[in-house]
Amino acid sequence: MLRLINKIIALSGKYKWRIYVAFVFSFVKSMLLKAPVCLSFLALNRFLERRMTPGYCVTLFGMMAASVILQIIFQNIADRLQSGAGYLMFADLRNELGVHLRRMPMGYFTEGNIGKISSVLSTDMVFVEENCMTAIAGLMSDIFAEIIMILFMYYINPVLGVAATIIAAGMLLVGKGMEKETLADSVTRQEQSENLTEAVLDFAEGMGIIKTYNLLGKESKELSGNFQKSCDTNIGFEENHAPWQRWMGIAYGIGTVATLVSGYAMFANHMISLGYFIGLLLFLFDLYSPMKVLYSQLARLTVMNSCVDRMQEVFEEMELPNDGTRKISESKTHAGNEIEFKNVDFSYGKKQVLDQISFAVKPDTMTALVGPSGSGKSTIASLITRFWDVTGGTVKVRGVDIREVPLAELMDQISMVFQRVYLFEDTIYNNICIGRPDATEEEVAEAAKKARCYDFIMNLPDGFQTVVGEGGSSLSGGEKQRISIARCILKDAPIVILDEATASVDVDNESYIQEAISELCRGKTLLVIAHRLNTIANADHILVIENGRIVQRGTHDELVQCEGVYRNFVNVRTRMKGWSA
Repeated sequence: MLRLINKIIALSGKYKWRIYVAFVFSFVKSMLLKAPVCLSFLALNRFLERRMTPGYCVTLFGMMAASVILQIIFQNIADRLQSGAGYLMFADLRNELGVHLRRMPMGYFTEGNIGKISSVLSTDMVFVEENCMTAIAGLMSDIFAEIIMILFMYYINPVLGVAATIIAAGMLLVGKGMEKETLADSVTRQEQSENLTEAVLDFAEGMGIIKTYNLLGKESKELSGNFQKSCDTNIGFEENHAPWQRWMGIAYGIGTVATLVSGYAMFANHMISLGYFIGLLLFLFDLYSPMKVLYSQLARLTVMNSCVDRMQEVFEEMELPNDGTRKISESKTHAGNEIEFKNVDFSYGKKQVLDQISFAVKPDTMTALVGPSGSGKSTIASLITRFWDVTGGTVKVRGVDIREVPLAELMDQISMVFQRVYLFEDTIYNNICIGRPDATEEEVAEAAKKARCYDFIMNLPDGFQTVVGEGGSSLSGGEKQRISIARCILKDAPIVILDEATASVDVDNESYIQEAISELCRGKTLLVIAHRLNTIANADHILVIENGRIVQRGTHDELVQCEGVYRNFVNVRTRMKGWSA
């Protein structure tokens, strides 16, 4: 449990002082909480020794009243300091996590970690946020209270103090066993929570396919299975925790009886006075209750510990190094090449995806990447934008190794039209402004006109201020594509990457998109990935990728004259039109 406190302190950042203040107030509050009982013990001894005076009674009453008032004041101050601390701390942590995720390689998001990220943000962080400060304050208060009680036993009689220490140590051993098993179960519980989150996300994202292929029964059954497994895991967690709580209750009862018997034996043998024995009775049923209360909260504390561990796991994931200082825009040594790959290798884990890729792209030219699905085309585009780092070799933009360039500087040079367009749940205006946040309204409108989306935007009820659904769900695929192109036109980066941008749009939108792309690419260096012949036939240079290697390169006219992958590619796509190369 003390490790949990250390972990939360490590995460607390600039709010660390609030936790330390919580420690101080917990200690003072524990002393004030026990003050009336201690003062009652002193008053009883005075009375039995016939030394009680009116002045002493007034003094004791004043001290009791002061302890109660101070306890209220300290509790109020502690509550004010602690109540918002968890929320302030986790507001900062969420921002830090957002920055951290932004700096991580794309591979992290494509390796099944979306459910984990969602679970950490929506479940783990919320649980710790709502409980951490009260849990820490309660934990320290119980620890201090137990120490104060045992010290008072030493004051009554050292032998009773030793007995109380031994009994407390025995309860501590039971608590350690409970903590070990509960912690293991809490890890399983949170992992199942992550699996359930991922299952719900998959179910929601795949609803269109599920309905189209009448898979609702099958997928609902799988989701229900996840719900049931989560339910079973939580029930198992509680069932495994309950026997330990019973053992703790038994230890509490044995300890209380043993202390009472020991105290009575000492009183019977005149080792302590009647006043001290009555004082023992005053404290007896409160002697081990802090430990009992402490371990009754163990399930919550171990779940919190597991949540903090999962948060730290995400924070400990390696970021892409971003310590470069070179400026692409200032580079004069690119020898005429806008983009250059030199002996590039890349692997996903143990799987080799790219093998010795070398090519150069001249300024203001169009280079097309052609090849079957999974050949490595999109990976090449992703390496240019440094979504991942190469395993071997170098990628250069204008003669500068992109690893030596700050990521923000690199991304200023590149616009990318993705195959799957994502629009944020915001206004169309703000979605376009992502390309250049400081753009004027006139510049945004001009970009929309060039992207052939101005007219349909103005026909919407609120025009540019129309709020699109999450992912742009209220717009058609072609409309989203044109808005994403407007975003790129507004950005006006010198390098444009089209990742299969025309592979999945309807016929009505294709002509608009082709016109928008023409506007986007005017005076730019273009790298295009597409399966459509009319998209790549006019490229200045074509690279044919197969199994992670460049197997052919040249112009369309050159490549169709040679037997190989490209000629087969052209024949397959043109045979339906009645001609072949």
